[in-house]
Amino acid sequence: MTLFETTHWSVVRAAASSQPSQAREALETLCSTYWYPVYAYIRRRGNSAEDAKDLTQEFFARFLAKNYLKDLAPGKGKFRSFLLAAVNHFLSDERDRKKMIKRGGGVVFLRVDFTAIEEYCAGGAWQALSPEKLFDRAWALATIDSALSRLRREYDKTGKVVLFDRLSGMLMGQEEQVLYRELGAPLGLSEGAIKVAVHRLRQRFRDTLMEEIAHTLTEGESVEEELHYLLSALET
Repeated sequence: MTLFETTHWSVVRAAASSQPSQAREALETLCSTYWYPVYAYIRRRGNSAEDAKDLTQEFFARFLAKNYLKDLAPGKGKFRSFLLAAVNHFLSDERDRKKMIKRGGGVVFLRVDFTAIEEYCAGGAWQALSPEKLFDRAWALATIDSALSRLRREYDKTGKVVLFDRLSGMLMGQEEQVLYRELGAPLGLSEGAIKVAVHRLRQRFRDTLMEEIAHTLTEGESVEEELHYLLSALET
């Protein structure tokens, strides 16, 4: 199986055509994964926190609708670019705002906590970024979080979730700042065993992250280039 056999594009196309139950579930997972960059972008476009929440909810409600996806004519390229274009298409249509479900009414699709991102917005640092730059930064964070969640489930299935939770902080930190002996003591592992475990975790995380990125591309596009782009977005 290649990395491109199951991509976000294949999920969108399946949902736009026949929309079988499995495609619907996969599409809902995509919405849950990428609500953060969509919300951040809408918020940075000058909307209040409450309006941004409503617009994000409504966007994904429409995104899940078969006819809406069909009208967007999913094609090739980066799924990141496609979703941003879809958000702009949604925001440019004033009828979306007029038809938007009023706060407190209807069914809320996204069961997420907006507190963390609002704390980030309150700090003011986000205002130094354009809406597009903020979207890319949030996209990178969402992709990393998705890879981490997937990797944790993988460790959990093999009975090693405690090891993952203990070592996951090493994925972004500096090796020399950690005393491996102290890190391994609660697990009954030697310093050498912990070093091996960290090395394997980092390698598996990189592989998982590359797979997550590959799912957002079409065949022929460079996963390495997209990885470097997303990492650069985190530096802004």
